Amino acid sequence: MHLREIQEKREFDLLSPYAVKSKESKGRQFDEPKCDIRTDFQRDRDRILHCKTFRRLKHKTQVFISPEGDHYRTRLTHTLEVAQIARTIARALSLNEDLTEAIALGHDLGHTPFGHSGEQILNEVCPLGFSHSEQSLRVVEFLERNGRGLNLTWEVRDGIINHQTKGRPSTLEGKVVQISDKIAYINHDIDDAIRGKIIRENDLPKDCVEILGNSFSERINTMIRNVIDNSIYQPDIKMRDEVGTMMKKLRSFMFENVYIGSQAKNQEKKAQYIVKQLYYYFIEHPESIPGEFYLHYQSGEETKERIVCDYIAGMTDRYAINKYCEIYVPSSWSIL
Repeated sequence: MHLREIQEKREFDLLSPYAVKSKESKGRQFDEPKCDIRTDFQRDRDRILHCKTFRRLKHKTQVFISPEGDHYRTRLTHTLEVAQIARTIARALSLNEDLTEAIALGHDLGHTPFGHSGEQILNEVCPLGFSHSEQSLRVVEFLERNGRGLNLTWEVRDGIINHQTKGRPSTLEGKVVQISDKIAYINHDIDDAIRGKIIRENDLPKDCVEILGNSFSERINTMIRNVIDNSIYQPDIKMRDEVGTMMKKLRSFMFENVYIGSQAKNQEKKAQYIVKQLYYYFIEHPESIPGEFYLHYQSGEETKERIVCDYIAGMTDRYAINKYCEIYVPSSWSIL
């Protein structure tokens, strides 16, 4: 018996009846031989962790664009915090941790440079629209491995496309990631905003602090415990009573005081201008797009607009800035 088969049997012995067992996965886009050591969900986690798109997240904005200081979250550290929270909840509920972690690590692969600012402007200028959750799915199904994709299981792909509030994940593991994403970004964005002197701890709504806690760690702990207490032995993932209400109130507070119009966003218009100009340039000059993207356009597999979005969405903040300067900023010259 292979190690994988031993682990698959262990899942049936130890996991909740509501957990997804890797042996019962709906399968991959394309059939392939099983691994002797790892379950299918473990392989998916590893494929995401080792892909190029995942590595680029370290140079993509979470909230603060080009902050001075090394301790602000990036899209990569956000992803890791989501994965940690999601695994804690999944373990407590005896759900499939490997599936949960794979979804968490892949949920933001499609994010643009400059965070939601970049996503918003791409959605405005591209007639096809743009959504980072749809782009994350496109990354794993098509863009990685030079157009071959990562060939992930159906359950991981379902969790990725449905991780936003409007999504409806088909698995409890996907629902765990969905709520963990909110727990992570609300709390770490508060932490970063306080560090950046955008808000003070005393500015947080007093009723929220009284219920959720007086510190970053207390608030996360309260939210996680509430999810576990209300979801254990249940076929759903829930955050109920006043804790859920206070989390929503904190989220609204962050939109009013940090996400929209604050000093944290004072570089947003510049960032959006860069993304917009790059989009228009590459629409006019698709031959300037790197080969792996341009070949899909030449073959007629994809529209020009979609390929341009693929290219720009994959950029890091600094790559986008450098590419803009290369195209639009005159360089110095001299006569030898």
